[in-house]
Amino acid sequence: MFKRTFQLLLVACLATGTLRAANDPFVGDWKLNPSKSKLTDQMKVESLGANKYAFDFEGDGSLETIVADGTDQPGDSGTTLSVTAEGPDTLKVVRKKDGRMLLTANWKLSKDANTLTDDFTEVSPNGTASTVNYVYKRTAGGSGFAGTWVSTSEAVNFVFVIQIRPYEGDGLSIINSSSQLTRNMKLDGKDCPNVGPNAAIVPASSLRKLGEHTLELTDKRSNGKVYDTQQIELSSDLKTLTMTRQTVGRSEPQIYVFERQ
Repeated sequence: MFKRTFQLLLVACLATGTLRAANDPFVGDWKLNPSKSKLTDQMKVESLGANKYAFDFEGDGSLETIVADGTDQPGDSGTTLSVTAEGPDTLKVVRKKDGRMLLTANWKLSKDANTLTDDFTEVSPNGTASTVNYVYKRTAGGSGFAGTWVSTSEAVNFVFVIQIRPYEGDGLSIINSSSQLTRNMKLDGKDCPNVGPNAAIVPASSLRKLGEHTLELTDKRSNGKVYDTQQIELSSDLKTLTMTRQTVGRSEPQIYVFERQ
């Protein structure tokens, strides 16, 4: 969003707006408390034969069709995706953007093929790795890796901090320390372009105020469709921030609980 230029007569109003934003109770550094959070995840995998799979990592019907031969192939949002079969019960998944690695995921099936473990590592632009160990249960049919998988069990092995800062007087910037995605938004519910190396994946977001201590954030894909909606709530003592994220196509929300630093 462009920076507005104000006439001299509006300087007083601008100063008042900046002060209000600086004193906004949402502003601060917030660290994830994994023990109080519920990081539910869902994905669907369809076997198409000839070592080919259709992956729906979000559970919203957005398919990526990939041959599991270890080569980089066109993926979602301008990324590439490679899948390598390292054994009958093991897959390695790698996503890249412009040749830079975004994530790796090592999948392992249990002997009864009803549990899938996923050692998931996200790599930030500065090379910092953030790992989450997911355990998925099969909830719908299929054999091998094919099926619908839901995880409610995960171990977060990194420090996850979001920073909330004033933006242009009466708006807020929400900065993700892991992906380095920055959302600069007014509180008017209008779409604003996101900034950072991963902005191509979530290119636009909007923010509106639902109450004194409640915000609603909406992310959109490059096609303009809603990707997820997040309700952000402050506790009465202003020390805890809870994000309830509902991704389109998923039945269960993800709940992130952060503590003020």
